[in-house]
Amino acid sequence: MVPIRWMSMVPIRWMSSPLHSIGPAMVSLDYFPGRWIGRGRDCPRPWSVRSPDMTPLDFFVWRTMKEKVYAEPVNDEAALQERIIQAAREMTLAECRAAAQSVVRRCKLCIEYGGSHFEQFL
Repeated sequence: MVPIRWMSMVPIRWMSSPLHSIGPAMVSLDYFPGRWIGRGRDCPRPWSVRSPDMTPLDFFVWRTMKEKVYAEPVNDEAALQERIIQAAREMTLAECRAAAQSVVRRCKLCIEYGGSHFEQFL
């Protein structure tokens, strides 16, 4: 588990989604003063095109799924859907737990390297 004192240092990136800079999305960011990443002059932390991926979905699930799904060429949409379903079924609980636990290590490295690239040190 990430120590609570680190939470104020970790920027908010909601579920790997792209960052939005209009309307209701901006209003909700008021709950995280100084802790959100965005574009433009009003954001507390500028968005980097090459920012490190911090969530297990980013660095484990999607990579693992893509490796399994596209191991061989896909011929049609039905085959693609079946491969996605099969890849998800093959993912074990132990793999998912290990990915979630590695978030702490990734957070430490991200802080150590000042938010810069750190994946080569994993």
